Amino acid sequence: MPNFLSDFLNPVKGFGVTFHEMFKKVETVEYPEVKKPTAPRFHGHHQLNRWPDGLEKCIGCELCAWACPADAIYVEGRDNTEEERYSPGERYGAVYQINYLRCILCGLCIEACPTRALTMTNEYEIADYIREDLIWTKEQLLVPLQPGMEAPPHPMQLGEDEKDYYRLGDTGLVAGHRAPGMSGPGGPSGPAVLAGSPDASLSWAPPEVREDAGKPGGEDR
Repeated sequence: MPNFLSDFLNPVKGFGVTFHEMFKKVETVEYPEVKKPTAPRFHGHHQLNRWPDGLEKCIGCELCAWACPADAIYVEGRDNTEEERYSPGERYGAVYQINYLRCILCGLCIEACPTRALTMTNEYEIADYIREDLIWTKEQLLVPLQPGMEAPPHPMQLGEDEKDYYRLGDTGLVAGHRAPGMSGPGGPSGPAVLAGSPDASLSWAPPEVREDAGKPGGEDR
């Protein structure tokens, strides 16, 4: 008798879970017409940023490629000249490729970047039908020119020397997406702020000034 009850009740318990879940409210998102918002520091595809005058922030140092655990980044740096300048530094990234067949979107490359030239967006749609198309080139990664920017090569246009250039130009992210840790004037969900705009100084704060990070009850950064 006990075996009969056990054999009878076991399937009933299983179907109980099924029917319990069956009548729950279903959360359906009509993707891709409707997309769920991502977290402010979501690791989407990369972008290469510019200074407010249009010069590239990438200095071709290759630190991002060295930091990549998946060997997904290839950088080839070249020297700037006074006649042909692409970045304010001595060198610039002439060739820049990210292989999204290998990239694990860990973010170590952006932590290694000394000029914040490489950041990550909130865009996650990188799937494609052709494998070769998942190797993104510099032209695909570089952010478009914003109003007031001039396409390089051209001389530095901020301040009278290199010190003034970095002081005046380092005011935030130049793009339509935030890098991890950046917030718009409306908070973490606010719009990104363009470098050189009146609110640009609000768009970024170095991690060391975030006193609540890592503390119990503090915001998870």
